[in-house]
This record gives sequence, structure tokens and C-alpha cells, in this order.
Amino acid sequence: MTPREELARMIARARNVTVFTGAGISTESGVPDFRSPGGVWSKMKPIYFQDFIASEERRREAWTRAFSGAAGWTGAKPNAGHMAVAELVRRGKVGAVITQNVDNLHQDSGVPAEWVIELHGNASYATCLECGLRHEFAELKPAFVEHGELPSCRECAGIVKTATISFGQPMPPGPMARAEEATLACDLFLVLGSSLVVFPAAGFPLLAARQGTSLVIINREPTDQDPYAELVLHDEIGPTMSEVVALQDAFM
Repeated sequence: MTPREELARMIARARNVTVFTGAGISTESGVPDFRSPGGVWSKMKPIYFQDFIASEERRREAWTRAFSGAAGWTGAKPNAGHMAVAELVRRGKVGAVITQNVDNLHQDSGVPAEWVIELHGNASYATCLECGLRHEFAELKPAFVEHGELPSCRECAGIVKTATISFGQPMPPGPMARAEEATLACDLFLVLGSSLVVFPAAGFPLLAARQGTSLVIINREPTDQDPYAELVLHDEIGPTMSEVVALQDAFM
């Protein structure tokens, strides 16, 4: 049995799969990752949360990046890997998708938003740091581009920021709690395209393995958590998951 056939068999037998995705699933859509050579942070320095709050200049720089799409996190299309995950959700095999990505591609592929747990936020809209109100970029961009007005909340006049988690910003307690719940509830934990070096997010696969849940890792490069996994595939996400989904019927 090939590794892909083995994974198809494991998913078919699982009652509740939790999928955990990192940058590797989205690089196949042309979305740059964060840390590798040629990645986002090799081209521009991150703006720390504390600096964003304290400095109008840094806020202006952050919004210039956001409205220009300089980071490349938005505007891409879901690829075969995203579509395979969405199909497993549709079939009732996947109960939650935990993602480190901010590109909204799981939702764009058809996964209901309530199924997606975004640990690092979302780059496709903004929120008020005071009251939490959601703001769409299309509403904020004209005043900034045409008049240089920094975005502020239409309800409370608070500071508005893209809905991503910046360096130095606390991890969101709600998504973290939901991710832990999804990890503890599943009987198969499937990692797709994560180097598993960024904590606390990378702690969820370890939590799954330590409680005896089957852990599967698909990533182009080896990870430090490979020894904890029941199955490891060093392969491309899209082709691998497309074949795995196609093989499902043979193991049902």
C-alpha cells in the first residue's frame, strides 16, 4: 500500500478529522510564506504590534502595505489542496480546519467560515482594536489613498488594524480555545504544509499525538515533529490530497 493509499484508508476509517494547515498549502497558490528565503519577512521587516499602536508613521506604513497588497497574502485563488480539504468537509469527514494562514483561501474554497479556526487572523479585512467591529478594506481605502486619512472605527473612533495577529500581539484566546477543543475531539490530526516551528500553534499536533490521536504530516521538508507522526509524506499538498480524496471510495 502506498503512503497516499494509507492516508486515504486512515481518513475513511476516522470518525472526526482535524486539519491543520500552514504556509505550504498556500504557496501552491502563489502566496508567499513568511520566513524562507524570498519569503515576506526577507523582503520587508515586520511591524510590531506595539509600534503600530504607538506610532502614526508605522500605522501609515502598515496600511500602505495592506492597500498595495505588498505582502501578497490576498488575491490568490484556492488550489487543489484547499479544494481537497473542502471536499472532505463536505463529505462530513473533517470537523475543523485550524490554520496558521491569513489568506482566507479555505473559506474561498467552500469551507464554511465557522469550520475555519484562524490562529493568526485574516488579512482580507480589518477590525477595531477597541470595540472589535469589522471593517472592509473597500470602505477604508478611498480616504487613505485619496486624502491620507488613517483608518479609524466608524463606531468608536478607535484604532483600526488588519485582522492579522502581528508580532508582539497576544494570540486570540477564542480561536486558541477552539483549536484545543478540536484537537482533543478528533481521532485523526492531519497537518498540511507546516514546518511546525511557530509556537504556540505548533503545539496542537503534539497535543494530538500525546493523547494517542493518529498524527499525519504532509510537508515538503522534514519537521521536528515527524517522529511523533504515524504517517509522514514529504510531498506537494495539492497532488497528494487530490489523489487521497479520489481514493476515498475504495476504502469506504
